[in-house]
Amino acid sequence: MKNRVLFGPAGSPVNYKGAAYKAPKYISEEGLDSYEYQSPYGVRIGESSAATLKKESEKHDILISMHGPYYINLCAKEEDKIEKSLGHLISMARAGEWMGAYRLVFHPGAYLNRKPDKAMEISKTTVNKLFEELEAEGIENFTFAPETTGKRTQQGNISEIVELCSSFDHFEPTVDFAHIHARGRGFLTKKDDYNCIFSTLEDKLDIDILHCHFTTIEYANHGEVKHHTLDESDEYGPNIKDLLVNLIDNGWKANIICETPLRDVDSLKMKELYEEMI
Repeated sequence: MKNRVLFGPAGSPVNYKGAAYKAPKYISEEGLDSYEYQSPYGVRIGESSAATLKKESEKHDILISMHGPYYINLCAKEEDKIEKSLGHLISMARAGEWMGAYRLVFHPGAYLNRKPDKAMEISKTTVNKLFEELEAEGIENFTFAPETTGKRTQQGNISEIVELCSSFDHFEPTVDFAHIHARGRGFLTKKDDYNCIFSTLEDKLDIDILHCHFTTIEYANHGEVKHHTLDESDEYGPNIKDLLVNLIDNGWKANIICETPLRDVDSLKMKELYEEMI
């Protein structure tokens, strides 16, 4: 690993005009380290394109992750929605194996007016079904990465993500610090506010590299509203400096995927700030 903390965009760079699966060269030339391929509305990349993405990422030393469809809900009420979610996750795992994605990121679901404990029980049952189907499909090289979510109606606070990941092999967390901030209605305002997040991760999981999302974010009582740029961090939190200080002080290896509207531009700003700090 070039640095202990890597940086890259969520999706293709803002001024990149080529095919998404050929973006690693451009990202590398910008000076970034990673790339989260986006499939929010369904996994549509074929084996040939995914193989090209893997080849390009290895050639240019870019770490690949993949963000899956928004439609996934591990704890849906209707059985057909569970089956559709399983289909999306299997498609992710298959495409992720083709492209060499080290993490398969997804939002775990929504409570749908049920108690969180009941939603978690259903989610775990769904994951067990998922593993059975993946084994039947012969898909072996995958690591799912459920993401902390930004709305209070959604499954995905830090404790729930840690519970999912501690319950299953092939599961590692995606910690979206903006979502935690928004869900907590402005929870992360200084360096020490991150302590409970990192202590929970350290106590419950054995993480080699922490997969992260970061943006400044606007929120309301229900949670997240809108992503904003780093230049707007005086108005919207959280502040990237607080996260970087925690990563540096605690010796964490991490991959920070930038989700601001200026995803690669702000990712470079994050990296430059990090390199000034170490």
